[in-house]
Amino acid sequence: MSLSVLLAGGGTAGHVSPLLAIADDLRFQDPDASIIVLGTEEGLESRLVPDAGYELVTIPKVPMPRRPNADALRFPGRFRGAVRSVVDLLRERDVDVVLGVGGYVSTPAYLAARRTGTPIVVHEANARPGMANRVGARLTRSDLVGYAFPGTPLKGRHVGMPMRAQIEAVDYDEPAQRRSARRSLGLDEEMPTLVVTGGSLGAQAINDAMAGSLTAIGSAGVQVLHITGAGKGEALREATADLAHYHVRDYVDGMENAYLAADLLVCRAGAGTVAEVSVVWVPAVFVPLAVGNGEQQLNAATHVGAGAAVMVDNADFSADYVVETVLPLVTDAERLGAMREAARREGFPGTAARTMTQMIHDAAGAHHPEREYGPDRWTKHERFYRSGEENA
Repeated sequence: MSLSVLLAGGGTAGHVSPLLAIADDLRFQDPDASIIVLGTEEGLESRLVPDAGYELVTIPKVPMPRRPNADALRFPGRFRGAVRSVVDLLRERDVDVVLGVGGYVSTPAYLAARRTGTPIVVHEANARPGMANRVGARLTRSDLVGYAFPGTPLKGRHVGMPMRAQIEAVDYDEPAQRRSARRSLGLDEEMPTLVVTGGSLGAQAINDAMAGSLTAIGSAGVQVLHITGAGKGEALREATADLAHYHVRDYVDGMENAYLAADLLVCRAGAGTVAEVSVVWVPAVFVPLAVGNGEQQLNAATHVGAGAAVMVDNADFSADYVVETVLPLVTDAERLGAMREAARREGFPGTAARTMTQMIHDAAGAHHPEREYGPDRWTKHERFYRSGEENA
């Protein structure tokens, strides 16, 4: 029996990316499944979901008012209207399961599912769960709740982060993959390589610290791939014009190649980035952005505690830090090897999308097809464990 599934969530890439990874695995397992994505017109899902080939249904964005004003007076009616819209959608499309990943639309979706008796599955991407998923987790069974990071205070289990198959398939221990990635990025195949990124929007503090340490970088015998963020690379590009091994890009299409190329990665600590770094086993320096209630620092805490990465406050990431800490680390093969081994021992789950697809089938009382990827799509974790089984 093919399922009808509503995937709810959006607003940011942190919600949309795992949602699409789950949708992709669901489509692989059940090509005839009906997959509907619930979002808003304002969020990134309005572009990313149709581009990925999935149907998007939107409802109004109804944020919880933070102060008593006219919006607060209108909120109860608007929120009830959003829930009614999802109830109608669930009934009209005969939805078997609602899966939520958080964001503005997930709470109406969870409450509508509760009203219609539709099973609920929840995935939480951050170490500190948002309000929507705290609600969703209370409305469903604990075996239908998965979270990305250990220690997340929800009932459920640690499943990791659903991510693109290209990231899961990265094998950092395979020299041929690493050489190919460096060639594709125009990098020297043998030089110690530092990759710096602040995410799709860039990170000005990181960019400034790197700009202030160019003299030391030029004499350190390393190459740098610096992904500055869209529209933020021109000044740095001019400043590094005479540094043959300092490569400035506004963005890189396919971060799996950047991970493979890096001996050391400097990056923010958003949930998706931390999970990808943990799965790939690339040594990292996390520079968490001080937003919200410290979510980024919490996301990275376990990985750092395992010895697989280091973390520095955004305010302390300076040119001096680059010179005194980052450059010595990127050329310290022994310490980098120890960090990679720590990441391997940590065993961060690398097949979360498949686990969530299994939860969807369990919620519906349906048989999971158990379709296996071929060797060309096995993740490195599957190859690692299969090798162990074969050699046992």
